[in-house]
Amino acid sequence: MYFSKSNAFSLIILAIIFISGTIDLGRLFNYAEQPVPDYIDRDNTPNFNRIDNETATLGRVLFYDKRLSANNTISCGTCHIQAFAFSDTAQLSVGLDGGLTGRHAMRIVNSRFAQERRFFWDERAQSLEEQSTMPIQDHVEMGFSGTDGQPDFNDLIDKLSDIPEYQTLFDFAFGDDNITEDRIQLALGQFMRSIQSFDSRFDQGLAMTNGNVNMGFPNFSDQENRGKALYLSPPGGGPTGGAGCNGCHRAPEFDIDPASGNNGVVGVVGNPDATDLIVTRAPNLRDLVNPQGQLNGPMMHTGGFNSLRMVIDHYNDVPLNPQIDPRLRGGPNGQGQNLNLSERQKNDLEAFLRTLTGSNIYENPMYSDPFEPDGTLTLLPLATSTSERFKLEDIQVYPNPAIDQITVTGLDHKPYFLQIFDLSGRLIIGQQAYPDHPIDVSRLTSGMHVISVYANDQQLIGRSRFLKR
Repeated sequence: MYFSKSNAFSLIILAIIFISGTIDLGRLFNYAEQPVPDYIDRDNTPNFNRIDNETATLGRVLFYDKRLSANNTISCGTCHIQAFAFSDTAQLSVGLDGGLTGRHAMRIVNSRFAQERRFFWDERAQSLEEQSTMPIQDHVEMGFSGTDGQPDFNDLIDKLSDIPEYQTLFDFAFGDDNITEDRIQLALGQFMRSIQSFDSRFDQGLAMTNGNVNMGFPNFSDQENRGKALYLSPPGGGPTGGAGCNGCHRAPEFDIDPASGNNGVVGVVGNPDATDLIVTRAPNLRDLVNPQGQLNGPMMHTGGFNSLRMVIDHYNDVPLNPQIDPRLRGGPNGQGQNLNLSERQKNDLEAFLRTLTGSNIYENPMYSDPFEPDGTLTLLPLATSTSERFKLEDIQVYPNPAIDQITVTGLDHKPYFLQIFDLSGRLIIGQQAYPDHPIDVSRLTSGMHVISVYANDQQLIGRSRFLKR
């Protein structure tokens, strides 16, 4: 699966249609049905938060909105920049009032396709949803920490609730304009999972060999095919051994093995006497460089590796530490890995790593900043308003997201008939109900649903959306 010239032309047309600073609610980007190659097996999306276009659109706005920081200067997109595969070119990112992050900003490309479901370098977040609001609540990064005189997350909710476009967008995504941390996490999680890259020369070659990664790729040079063989082969030492990269960063996803330990990089930026041994996660290896071959920012949690050769040299001769991954112990005496790669092998391996870069993520407007440079955003309404699309009367579903039961509010005291559909339009539940009485939805599958409410004379009263966890 890769992007042809016609695909690139389509992106240009999309860029013209979807003008920066404007979101047309009647013409959403198709986040929910982006093509994924057949050979990609992993997907860490929780069932309750499958991508839909309305919620991912809200997530895109939240991701780029600097009003999510306490002083309106920092957004998620400030440190995860589309032009650099959603990483940062700085060693440490600049946060609120000039403060610096403790570790380098990790690339978030293909986060959805990682077997490891935990996030941050030290894996302290149990999911991408949980991770998404932690920088917002960090006292250095975005400042809604509730400590040292900073506002807390409830202050952010109050702030967003007073912004008209968020009243519209949350209603558009969830069926009512109630703003909660849970909903913010769901929307940001959907948008970040939508950022994918499968149009590299590696993907083209894998398609040509019908998914056989071990075959020589017809579109690769001899050097690139040699580098691929080195990457895939276990380490053996000497000129005939492999590099063993695939043991931790398995093709074709190139994510990190969840069982990985420390990789031998233990530094703490700004404190040469300190060590950081708890780092065990890594970003996807796709798009290490941009389409022009330039590095998408420094690598490792220290941001101290400024070339692919530095990374290869590190793994060619890994220093030991107490938490080192067992696969990086090179011999029977437990010494650090020493691959004894030749200069030619190092060049071959670097040439292969460069084939993992695509072009789509750098130019696709669906991943881009929707705001004007002055921070303004225009929402083009639906042909019918959001309220007309979802509800004739002001009905709401509570709680939303739901677990086992929901209650429909905003109705008079007469019995009514309800129907609940999934987003494919399949009817799941149809029953009589009563205002403010709980409705059992435990048998629904996780995900977004639409509820239609009818009077007993079969007249439509209203519709709304709710998320089933």
